[in-house]
Amino acid sequence: MKRGRTTTVLLLLAAALAASAVAGLALGPVRIAPGRVLDLLLAGPGARGGAFASIVWDVRMPRVLLGAVVGAGLAVTGTVLQALVRNRLADPFLLGASSGASAGAVLVIVFGAAAGAGAIGALGGAGVSLAAFAGSMAALVTVYALARRGGTMTTGRLILAGVAVQYVLSALTSLVLVLSASPDQVRSVLFWTLGGLGGARWGELALPTAALFVGTGLLVTLARPLDLLLAGEEGAHTLGLDTGRFRAAAFVLTSLVIGVLVASSGAIGFVGLMVPHAARMVVGAGHRALLPVAALGGAVFLTLADLLARTAAAPEEIPVGVVTALVGGPFFLWMLRRSGRSEGVTG
Repeated sequence: MKRGRTTTVLLLLAAALAASAVAGLALGPVRIAPGRVLDLLLAGPGARGGAFASIVWDVRMPRVLLGAVVGAGLAVTGTVLQALVRNRLADPFLLGASSGASAGAVLVIVFGAAAGAGAIGALGGAGVSLAAFAGSMAALVTVYALARRGGTMTTGRLILAGVAVQYVLSALTSLVLVLSASPDQVRSVLFWTLGGLGGARWGELALPTAALFVGTGLLVTLARPLDLLLAGEEGAHTLGLDTGRFRAAAFVLTSLVIGVLVASSGAIGFVGLMVPHAARMVVGAGHRALLPVAALGGAVFLTLADLLARTAAAPEEIPVGVVTALVGGPFFLWMLRRSGRSEGVTG
């Protein structure tokens, strides 16, 4: 019965993703009828449709696909991080992983431009992704070490450690912004700070898509160890799990996925907090079902959030990270209040 329910949920989310993708392709400064969008999709990328075909295939399609990929990846990594630290308030953004990835990417953008044809400049997009991964990993390890004092971790220490690391990384990013003399670099730094999908291009989709599918596939195979962590440190160890080694490997894998995603979209917060919580309410806490449901849910959520970001104040565009923060902030406060009732947050 539970497997059938999960299948039904996955099918409904797939249908919702298809509908949100069509809406994302149809709506914008230039509105295209959904029927016309479907005709262009069926005709393929080489369709003859003049300006409409160019808008759908060259402008909006990469953006919609990147939104789905980033949303799915953030939801999956948020789900895993919540299991690794055994706290449902964990999130790539709140734990500093997104901020660390952004700081690493910004440093490479600025110093890479200064290096020109040097080693950093020669790495190009791969260098940005590598720096984002390193920043994400460093931030996660720092927050985890600060929060796990004396062998225990409380919600209060986890949140305070995440906020502290975010402040330091935000200050570093702001310093780079102040010192940068190039307007283009300033715009790039603001992009990493606020998050956005407007720069999506076909040639830049391969790496985040590969990171999503490979990372999610590997994490699904780790569903049982993730479930064991829910039993607590001692319980998981009793059942044969080397929690230290497993947690370290999982941190590296999630940091790699987060780094690649943030290198493509900037820091987009709260997706990895809200979507896993909603998915658990539908399919339960078992990660074999939870991870694919969270992935599809995250794809739907960020696709719709980006659609709202570029239509709510048209012709001006709101950074999608602002939209997710406006939704996720109140949700986080609600979750924090619920958590505080049961364990306290002063730790």
